[in-house]
Order: sequence, then C-alpha cells, then structure tokens
Amino acid sequence: MKNQHTNHLLLLGLATILISTSGSLGKYIDLPTPVIIWCRSAIAAVFLFIFCLFKKYSIKLKSKKDAPTILLSAFLLGAHWLTYFYALKLSNVALGMLSMFTFPVMTAILEPLFTKTKFNPIHVLLAIIVLIGIYILAPEFNFENTQLKGICFGLISALCYALRNLILKQHVNQYNGTVLMTQQVIIVSIILLPIMFTMNIDNIDTQLPYLILLGLVTTAIGHSLFIGSLRYFSVSTASIIGSAQPICGIIIAFFFLNEIPTLNTFIGGSLILATVFIESMRSRKG
Repeated sequence: MKNQHTNHLLLLGLATILISTSGSLGKYIDLPTPVIIWCRSAIAAVFLFIFCLFKKYSIKLKSKKDAPTILLSAFLLGAHWLTYFYALKLSNVALGMLSMFTFPVMTAILEPLFTKTKFNPIHVLLAIIVLIGIYILAPEFNFENTQLKGICFGLISALCYALRNLILKQHVNQYNGTVLMTQQVIIVSIILLPIMFTMNIDNIDTQLPYLILLGLVTTAIGHSLFIGSLRYFSVSTASIIGSAQPICGIIIAFFFLNEIPTLNTFIGGSLILATVFIESMRSRKG
C-alpha cells in the first residue's frame, strides 16, 4: 500500500511538472497566440480521442441539457488558454504563471454563487493578500508597460479558469474527467478553426515539434495524469502539489529561456502561492 501511494504521488508530481512546461513552450513558440492554442487543442483532441477509443469511453453527451454548460465551459477554457499565452508573450513565464495562479482564491470567492456553500470571510483576507502580491509583482502601474499588460491578461485568464472549473464541476459525477477534457479540446478546436485561414502560419513546420510537445505532453498527458490523480488524492491535496506549477515553470524557464526572476517576483509570487496553500489546507480541514 505504501509503495502504491508513493507511485501515485510520483505520478501527481510528474503531472505537475508536465503541465508546468506550458509556460516556457507558450513563450518560446514563434506563432500567433490563437494559432498556438488551436494547435494545442487539435493535437490534444486527437490523442485524447484515441485514448478514449482505447479505453472504450463514450464522448457523447448523456443529456441535451448538458450541452449549454459544456459548451460554455469549453469557451472559457479556450479564453483561459488564449489570455494566459498572451500574458506569457507580453511579460515572462514567472509573471504569467504567478498572475494566472490567483485562480484558486477567485474560485473560493465565486463558489457561493454557483453552489450552496456559504461565503467565508477568510476569502476576503486571502484576496487582499493576493492583491498585495500582484501589487508587488507589477513593475509600475502604467498600461503602456507590457509586463503590467501581461499580469492583467494573467488575471483575466485566472478568472476564466475559475469560472470554467465551477461550471464544469456539476458534470464531474456524470462524466469521466478525460471525457470532459476530450469534449472541451474538440470544441475549442472547432471554435478557433477559422483563425487557421486568416493568420500567418508560414513557419508552422519549424514549430511543429514544440506544438506536439504542448499538445501531447503538456495537455493530453499532463492534464490526464492530473485528473487521474483525483481518484487517489483529495482535490485539496492535488491543489497543494499543483501549486508547485509556477515554481517548476520558473525553474524550466531559467534553464531553457534564461529568464531570471526579480526579487519582487519572488516576494509577490510567495504571497500568491501562500494563499493557494492556505486555501487548500483550509478546505482540506473543512
């Protein structure tokens, strides 16, 4: 039993590292952001669809009533990826990932609007700590500054991700997690398909290896492993380990992109990640 727990923990850690590669890949790939997201979605859709066929998972909707919320959650996932990658392009991996990682606190604040859970005043305190963290992260409050724009896009990305997760939560008991992910990447691929005919994709062949890494390793394998880990760990435990994503992302960016975080990034980032840890521990006790 102890060995099995260690194996599951290692797989969850591997999932965290694989998902963390999105930061460096998003910054490095030399293509328009919408093109990158379409390729990410389409490649992930192909691999996840094959996986569902192999596992004999049906990706059909069980009820027509599920269609509006699954479509809306897929739209929000696409918006989350687009704004997150714009954040990476405009700033750097550290600022993009840390600003996006405000989503756990946003989720906690918004959850009472979607479920019967009561509003907890501690979430106001956590939100204030996050705002202080963002203030420290921001180089200067001038909207001409691309790094500030990047942080703003990261915050929009976090909001889209929080809303997507809250909307999708009602379907988790009826659908397999991999099936939901497959449905969503297929929908995102269809929504973004027109941009492949309107944007410059001349150098797509040179970027293909990195796009396959993003679609297969980061998205299909990374997210599937993370979803699969929820069978063996609580959501809060997975969230605590998942909060290492920005740290892993910053380390990967240091080695592969030579990005060196500033002292402000460390201080502001520590405050943001502290709120993720506190909320995960608090929800675990609850």
